[in-house]
Amino acid sequence: MTHAQHTVEKIGGTSMSRVNELVDSLFIGGREGADLYERIFVVSAFGGITNLLLEHKKTGEPGVYALFSNAENDHGWMDALNRVTEAMNAAHREILNHPADLSDADDFVRDRIEGARNCLIDLQRLCSYGHFRLSEHMALIRELLSGLGESHSAFVTTLLLRRHNVDARFVDLSGWRDERELTLEERIATALDGVDTSKEMPIVTGYAQCTEGLMKEYDRGYSEVTFSRIAAQTKAREAIIHKEFHLSSADPNLVGGHVRKLGHTNYDVADQLSNMGMEAIHPKAAKTLRQAEVPLRVTNAFEPEDPGTLIDDQKAETPAAEIVCGLPVYALELFEQDMVGVKGYDAATLEVLKRHKVRIVSKSSNANTITHYVDASLKAMRRVERDLAEIYPSAELSVQSLSIASIIGRDLRGLKVLTRGLDALETAGIEVLAVHQTTRSVDVQFVVPRDALDATVGALHDAVVPVEKETEKEVKAAA
Repeated sequence: MTHAQHTVEKIGGTSMSRVNELVDSLFIGGREGADLYERIFVVSAFGGITNLLLEHKKTGEPGVYALFSNAENDHGWMDALNRVTEAMNAAHREILNHPADLSDADDFVRDRIEGARNCLIDLQRLCSYGHFRLSEHMALIRELLSGLGESHSAFVTTLLLRRHNVDARFVDLSGWRDERELTLEERIATALDGVDTSKEMPIVTGYAQCTEGLMKEYDRGYSEVTFSRIAAQTKAREAIIHKEFHLSSADPNLVGGHVRKLGHTNYDVADQLSNMGMEAIHPKAAKTLRQAEVPLRVTNAFEPEDPGTLIDDQKAETPAAEIVCGLPVYALELFEQDMVGVKGYDAATLEVLKRHKVRIVSKSSNANTITHYVDASLKAMRRVERDLAEIYPSAELSVQSLSIASIIGRDLRGLKVLTRGLDALETAGIEVLAVHQTTRSVDVQFVVPRDALDATVGALHDAVVPVEKETEKEVKAAA
C-alpha cells in the first residue's frame, strides 16, 4: 500500500483546554512555510464540555442529554444547556484574546446552542401528540448534542491558528443544518474535498454525523473512530495521538524513577490496555488502522520533540514485560449446585450484563461457579444482581469490590511472570484472590483487594520490569 505524505493527529479534551500552549510547540514549533502543513488535526471538545452535554463519564452526573431524557419539566435540561453556554464561553476566553475572535466564537456558541435548544423544544412539542415517542428520537438527540462540543473546539482552534498566521481550515463533520444522509466515509470525503494539505491545516471535529450513528456503536469513543477512519481513508503516513503523558511501563506516581517510557509496542498490547481501562486507542479504531497498515504513534503533546511510542503490527524481538497497570472492578459470582453439565447459565448472565451496559474485564468458571470481573458502578451491579436473582432464584449471588492488576507485554513466554508476580506479592504481604493467564502469553492478571491495587502495581512492576532505561534499539524503532 502506498501512503501519502501527511499525518492525521488527534488531540484529546484535556490537552485541548491548553491548546494555546500547543501553538508554540505542537502546531507551529520551529516550523515555517510548507513545513507547517501535511498535518490533519482531529480535535475533541474542550475538557469537561462533553460531560455537561451528555453525562459525567466517571460520576454519572446528568448533563443536558440525561436531564432531557428524564425531563419532568423544561427547567432542568434548559438550565444545563445554559451551563454549557457558560462553560464554552469560558473555555474560549482562556484561549483567544483578540476581540474579533472572541466575538466570532461567542456568535458561534450562540448559534449552535440556540439551534439545539429550539430543536429540543420542537421535539418535546411533537412528542406531546400520541403518535410520536420521545424514546425513538433519543439516539439522534445524543448525536446532536455530542457534536456541539467538538464543533466549538475546532472552530476556536482554527481562529487561534489563523491569528498566528497559519492557514487553518475549520472542517465540520457534525452535519449541522445538513439535510444529506451520508455514511461516515462519504461525510469525510465530502468535507475534505478540495482541501490541500500541502498548503493548509485542516482542524476537524472529532464527532462525525453519519447514517451509521457513531454514538450508537461507540458512544464516547467516537472521536478516535473518526480519527482512525480519516487516517485510513486518506492513506496517512502515520496516525498520531497526542496525550498529556507518555505511554510508560506504569503510573510514575506508583513506581517513581523505575518507570520506563515505551519506545515501541504493538496493537495487541494496545488492546490489552483498553481492556484494563487504559485506552491508548479505542479497540475499533486500532482495528481500522491495523487493517489499513497505518502505524500509530502516541506522544506527549507538550513534549513534541520526543518521538513517543510507536504502535504497529510487529512482534517483539525478545520476550519482555512492558506495562503493569490496574483497574478497580466488581466480582460478580454466581454459584449454582445444579449448574454441572447444564448449558445456558453463562449466556443468561452475559445477556443481563449487556442489557445494563456492564463491561467485562475478565471471567473464570468451574463446575458450579461463574465469576465475571466487571468495570461498572455499584448501582449497575445491584440491578444486575436483582435481574439474575429473578432468573436463578436458587443460585447464590455475591458482588465483591476488588481490583485487577495486569502485567502486559507483546511476548511474555519464558519469563515466568506469574511465578515472579506471586512471589513479589507474597513478599509485599498482599493477598492474591485469583490469577488469570492465557496461552497467548500477552498478559497475566492478579485479582487483589481493592485497597491493595496501588501497592500491587508497584510490587509487580519492581519484579518484572527491568531497571535499565530504554535500549538504543527501542529508541531507534520509535524514531
